[in-house]
Amino acid sequence: MGHHTFDVERADALEDPERYEYCSREELLAALDVGPTTDTDAVIADIGSGTGFYTDAVAPCAELVYAVDVQSAMHDKYRTKGHPENISFVTAEASSLPFESNELDAAFSTMTYHEFAGPDALSELARVIRPGGRVVTVDWSKTGTGESGPPRSERYELSDAVREFTAAGFTTVNAASRIETFIHISRR
Repeated sequence: MGHHTFDVERADALEDPERYEYCSREELLAALDVGPTTDTDAVIADIGSGTGFYTDAVAPCAELVYAVDVQSAMHDKYRTKGHPENISFVTAEASSLPFESNELDAAFSTMTYHEFAGPDALSELARVIRPGGRVVTVDWSKTGTGESGPPRSERYELSDAVREFTAAGFTTVNAASRIETFIHISRR
């Protein structure tokens, strides 16, 4: 399982536009295969939504986005900031999602995989993602310098994510390492 959760006292840092350096809005939407020119009836979950920085980016391209976080205080910060009408707040562990089987068209996590990684969480994602649905994971890489994000000892390598998603029944669509991060796109 993961190592820690992001400190709510530092939640304002989650709204820093410099986060797009690690994953832009456009890259995330392309990875999810949603956008202004696609159907907007998708139901998507942001696993580890925090204050909704990336949730807000996806919301215009979906019918419903679940903002999933283990910390209800993060939801409070998000509500205070303001949120699109199609956001539904869910306080839950990634290993125990309160969704029906095959309910989600897609899910994503941005810089939170290290907080929930493990067979239970990935098995749960496999349960709630419909066949053909995608999971997009962008996270801090163990091979990164460690100057940003969690300590390197709490990070995973891209190959770890590929192996774990494969074991949970997903197929890798794309996987790439970057300087500090990796992106893994999988399909159920």
